[in-house]
Amino acid sequence: MATGSITNLRSGPNIPVVIICGCVIALLSFGPRSAMGLFFQPMTEARDWSRELCALAIAIQNLMWGVGQPIAGMFADRWGTWKAVSIGAVFYAAGLFFMADAQSAVALHVTGGVLIGLGVAFTSFSIVLAAFGRIVSPEQRSWAFGICTASSSLGQFLFAPFGMSLIETFGWQSALMFFALLMIIIPFVGAAIAGKPGPQKGEDPTVADQPMMAALSEAFATPSYVLLVIGFFVCGFHLAFVTVHLPSYIVDVGLDPK
Repeated sequence: MATGSITNLRSGPNIPVVIICGCVIALLSFGPRSAMGLFFQPMTEARDWSRELCALAIAIQNLMWGVGQPIAGMFADRWGTWKAVSIGAVFYAAGLFFMADAQSAVALHVTGGVLIGLGVAFTSFSIVLAAFGRIVSPEQRSWAFGICTASSSLGQFLFAPFGMSLIETFGWQSALMFFALLMIIIPFVGAAIAGKPGPQKGEDPTVADQPMMAALSEAFATPSYVLLVIGFFVCGFHLAFVTVHLPSYIVDVGLDPK
């Protein structure tokens, strides 16, 4: 079924390459952020910080991700997807790299919170999905969107053991720097999904140029959108809570974190 779906995608650019590159971005975007909980134990011991201090940084990160999403979407619509994900990769890499050398609470919250949060906002699967929507035929969008979102989940699955292995082998600071190095991949694969949306056939041109605040007002006046946001909020809250605090809890009760 998957092979048939690929061959039925709209002709034009090399669509399988576009899908693969978009999935790589989604995987890399969600990978490091889902492994942040692994760094709690070594960071608190090395810096003599409390877990609450580290948890606040991750909370800021998630809030910045949410706040940055509409800004990232607006940026991608106006200046193109490639520029958006490239800027996101810079934010993400800078946050990871400087987080490794953060010496104060403020530095931790700026690097691990603000910068990484903005990096995720500008590189997450929602930006990739919008790019897929320009390329993939309407009949195949659900399939392409599903592959992309599954890739982001795969990133969470792969980076947990990968991050633990890096921490045990090279130390937590080197692990963060290696994660930062991986962000360099995003601008290169992001070239495959470059472009920005234009007016569609039969579309009102004023809708295509709708200001962000008008779009947000329209969205929050739509009950189905509000329900969707609430659903994502609940999902994000409990999933982030588990991924951040479970590794330290496992160590606390004497279990092997691997």
